[in-house]
Amino acid sequence: MVQQPTLVVVSGPPGAGKTTLAHRLARRIGCPAICRDEIKEGMVHAAGEFVAGPSDPLTMRTLPVFFQVLELLLRAGVTTVAEAAFQDRVWRPHLQPLADLATIRVVHCRVTAETARARIRKRREDDPTRRAHGDSPRSDSEAHASTHNGFDRVRLDVPQLEVDTTADYRPTLDEIAAFVTAPPIIRH
Repeated sequence: MVQQPTLVVVSGPPGAGKTTLAHRLARRIGCPAICRDEIKEGMVHAAGEFVAGPSDPLTMRTLPVFFQVLELLLRAGVTTVAEAAFQDRVWRPHLQPLADLATIRVVHCRVTAETARARIRKRREDDPTRRAHGDSPRSDSEAHASTHNGFDRVRLDVPQLEVDTTADYRPTLDEIAAFVTAPPIIRH
């Protein structure tokens, strides 16, 4: 009997530590990490003049490319870590068809709104590729907290794990890896 690959969905609001966790987890379990922001950053090289915004042309092109890459890998039998700050309304409709191709595990990253805001500000200053994203922290910390706390996490009937990424990982990276590589639950 051939087992399906696993699709590990790493989700959470901007600044929650998703990309770092996705890459560390992918290295730990031995699979690729496909990160939505990195796809968009790659598109910027061929975009010429570009102004990032919530519905800019690259954002709109990135969404189908991200899910097409995931589908291609899963059809090839490749366990994959997928990372994005998508909210439920974007994740769920695109993940449901992939459930026929893979065992899905969801890892939710969480931090306080202030920690996320500081991370967004720091990466914006330190990483020139971030120009691809309209993710400047809002100057008003209350407005940022409202957006952060209002993040609508992906809701699927699959195993899910909450991870605090504030300092290190709680649960630990080993525990997260054990969660995502656990055998699928058979429901009767």
